[in-house]
Parts: sequence; C-alpha cells; structure tokens
Amino acid sequence: METQVQSTGLKALVEKTNTYLHKIYEGGGKKAIAKQKEKGKLTARERIDYLIDKNTPFVEIGAFAGWEMYEEQGGCPAGGTVAGTGYVSGRQCVIVANDQTVKAGAWFPITGKKNLRLQEIAMQNHLPIIYLVDSAGVFLPMQDEIFPDKEHFGRIFYNNARMSAQGITQIAAVMGACVAGGAYLPIMSDETLMVEGAGSIFLAGPYLVKAAVGEDIDIETLGGAVTHTEISGIADYKFNTEEECLDQVKKIIDKLGHKEKAGFDRAEPKAPAKASEDLYTIVSDSGKPYDMVELIERLVDNSEFDEFKKDYGKTIVCGYARIDGWAVGIVANQRKIVKNKKGEMQMGGVIYNDSADKAARFILNCNQKKIPLVFLQDVTGFMVGSRSEHAGIIKDGAKLVNAVANSVVPKITIVIGNSYGAGNYAMCGKAYDPRFIYAWPTAKIAVMGGEQAAKTLLQIQVAAMKSKGKEVSPEDESNLLNKIKSKYEKQTTPYYAASHLWVDAIIDPIDTRKVISEGLHAANQNPEIPDLKVGVFQV
Repeated sequence: METQVQSTGLKALVEKTNTYLHKIYEGGGKKAIAKQKEKGKLTARERIDYLIDKNTPFVEIGAFAGWEMYEEQGGCPAGGTVAGTGYVSGRQCVIVANDQTVKAGAWFPITGKKNLRLQEIAMQNHLPIIYLVDSAGVFLPMQDEIFPDKEHFGRIFYNNARMSAQGITQIAAVMGACVAGGAYLPIMSDETLMVEGAGSIFLAGPYLVKAAVGEDIDIETLGGAVTHTEISGIADYKFNTEEECLDQVKKIIDKLGHKEKAGFDRAEPKAPAKASEDLYTIVSDSGKPYDMVELIERLVDNSEFDEFKKDYGKTIVCGYARIDGWAVGIVANQRKIVKNKKGEMQMGGVIYNDSADKAARFILNCNQKKIPLVFLQDVTGFMVGSRSEHAGIIKDGAKLVNAVANSVVPKITIVIGNSYGAGNYAMCGKAYDPRFIYAWPTAKIAVMGGEQAAKTLLQIQVAAMKSKGKEVSPEDESNLLNKIKSKYEKQTTPYYAASHLWVDAIIDPIDTRKVISEGLHAANQNPEIPDLKVGVFQV
C-alpha cells in the first residue's frame, strides 16, 4: 500500500508538470497563434519541429522560464523564446526561436537571461547555434531591467563576437521583425537568411525614421529581404517561404567540417537491468528516506555501479558506471539512514566530514581519468553541532566545494529532492557551472527547509513586533507562521526554480538517462579540457 501511495505521489507531480507544459506550449494563446497563421507564418515550435531531424531527441531548455512572472504585463510563457538542443542534418545544435505570439517576440528580462543561457551552452560545448529570429526587440516598459547591465541584452552580441572568434558556427534565419539593437544578432552571425515579405532588419522602423529624419518609407523598402540581399548586402539568402529558408539552414549545417572531440569514453549502450519505472516508487513526494544506490541502478547501463569507498563516508555515494554507453563518475547524496565506521547512526541527505572527504577525492580521480561527472542532489546541507565543528566540517566542506569548483571535466546535475544551503553548492548547483542542470518534480531548492526557515523568520518578525510594544498572541503567531511558510514554500518549488532558470528544465524521472546522455554528447564536442588546478585548501 505504501508503494502505491508513493507511486501515485510522484506520478501525480509528473502529470501536474505536463499539464503546466501543455499550457506553456500554447505560447501567447490560441488567438495569437491564429494571427500568426493568417500571416502564413509557422509558430516557433513548428519551425523547430520542421528544422530538426525526424525521430531524434530535442531537449528543450527553459520551458518554464518566466512561469507566473510578469502577470501584470500579460505573462511571458517560456520567456518568449523556444529553445534547446536538437539534431539538424545529423549534427547536434543549439536552437533558439523567438515566439512572436508572446508580445510580438519582445525581450523581457527573463528572455535575455534565457538567450544568454543558450549561448553559454553553445560556447561551453562548441555546438553550432541556430537563431530563428522573429522579435520586436526589447519590451520597452521594462527596458531598465534588460538593456544596460553586463548580463543584459547587449551581452548577446558580445557572445556573438566571442563565439565567432572561437570558431563556433552561428546561423540566423530572419522570419519576422529584427529591429533596433537586435539587428546586430543576424549580422554578427556567420550567415543570414531572410524570408521575403516577412523578415525585416533595421535599426529603426518606419515610424521612428519618420520622427527622426522625416522620411516616409515602408518596411520592405527600408529593410526587407530584397533590400538586404540586393542592395545593402547584409543578408546572404532570401526565400519565398519559411520551409525553403529552413531547408537552406539544413544544407548549411550538413556541410560543416568535423572537429576533434573531447574523447570521453562511450561503449555500446545497454538498458538498465532493473526497470526504470521503479523510479516512481523509489522516490516519493513526501521526502521519505530511500536507498540512492537503488535509484542509481535504475539509471545506469545493465544496472552496474562500481562503488568507490563503499564503507566510508556513507552519506555520499560515489562510483563509476555507464549511462547510455557513456562512462561517468556519479556523486550522489545517500537518503537512507546509515551507520558510520563507529557504528553511529547518520541522517540521510546530510554531508558529514568523511563523506565530504570521500567525494572530494573521487572528483579529483574523475578529473585525472577524464571521466565526466553526474551529481544526483538530495541534500539538506552539512552536519552542524559542536562535534562536527570541532572535527573541522567547514574545512572538509571547503575541500569538497574546492574540488567541485575547479573540476575541469563536464558536470551534469540532477536535482532529485532537497537542495538546501551549502549542500547545493557542494553538489554542483547552478553557481558551480554544471554543463546542464535538471530537476525532478520532487525538487526543492532553498537556503534551508521550509519549516526551519519559516520558524526562523517568525522569531525575527515577532521579536521586531514586540520591540515596538505590540502584543503577539499565540493565534497571531500561528497565522503569521502559516503566511511565511506558504510564501517560502512557493519559492522552493521546482517551478519557481525553473521560472528563474536556476535549472534548465523539469524532467520526468524516466527521461533522466536521455538528458544525461544528450548532455554528454554535447560536452564531447568541445575538445578543450584545461589542466586541473585546485589551488590552496586545508587537508
């Protein structure tokens, strides 16, 4: 009976996530899509579907970007951009498509953050990047949050230049508006394609031109496909239809030269010997303890997992395995209660001195052997208390953080459950540059658990109220606690994390093998692995 409850809980969360995604996939809504069709244009998702090779995986990045944000402005589904990694003419590429149904493809603050994340993925993994352009430019009411800062709109063009210098192919297909500063993106790409009668590129549109210099001019004459392929020479190709334009993108990618790869080891893929569907029953949505090794055996080839220091530092599990043929080193939080070498019970999900020491050593071993790392997070933090402090938990924790920060092999992080405090950092959270980071629907990301945080905040607020002479009844305290807890818990959900791009996507646990494999395939395209340097730390 307990297994059934657990299964229903996790599966219900997967279904809830899928329900949200179906809403997100509608973009700006059915009316906006209908208007797009009236113009003879495909939607962003249809463009990507036409572009990528059939029966190949497309891993969407940032679908939840902007979720429940900008509601006063009408929302910004998927951050106004559909993007991810997929295969075009047999080559893995990053694809970024403006969604014109969302505020005419305008850039919100989260749009800029998402586009920068996709460019980061292309740069880290040396993947070609394809821009499907159809955007009205910066969303003017929020220009101060998207225009001037280092990680704002202008960084896109900085990255264009840097990628070009690194030899990373960039292709821009202009299928709609491309205005103002945004006009630099296609022109800073290697090749620019335009759809006649739909695509346009200019620094200032007809209205602004009229206001600025008094010239009357229409869109096509000012910056249409004919103008830029026959007069200015800015664009390289023009086409009558979007499909013809996308076909040319496929031809360009098809002829790219092949470069040296990183050389990460891959054998013939084998399915796990233990059923992947068991993942739904191993992990519950209630945070109950489970054996992480059992979970790992549902992810790795032939369910074969070679544990490193199995009987030492038991609250972190380390070991070697293959995922879809790729050799990996796995670092995972053990969630069941275990006994240490002295026979003392240790809480699952907590990092102790010995487990931090073990994980740091294992990470260095993987770097030495050029084996990519997979982190499986379900961590409540480091062990606290006088005993741990006297034993040097900060020193051992710093050793682990140092190893993660300086690791040079690719890192992929899956947030399965809790991801609290410094445990998030030590297990390769977003701040530690994982090549990709995904969350299960059971993930919770915060500085600490909701109950502890709410009680801490309650004490602070009650003390402040009493210092001002206000009486606080037990009922007042209870109401305040519930209010604080509700707000805090909303901020710990995977949806909140994904909306702010703390994680790249929320995935069905069954897709974990696929996203790790695709991430490693991407990482293998970049042969540049620097020498490992770990700096100064206490031993």
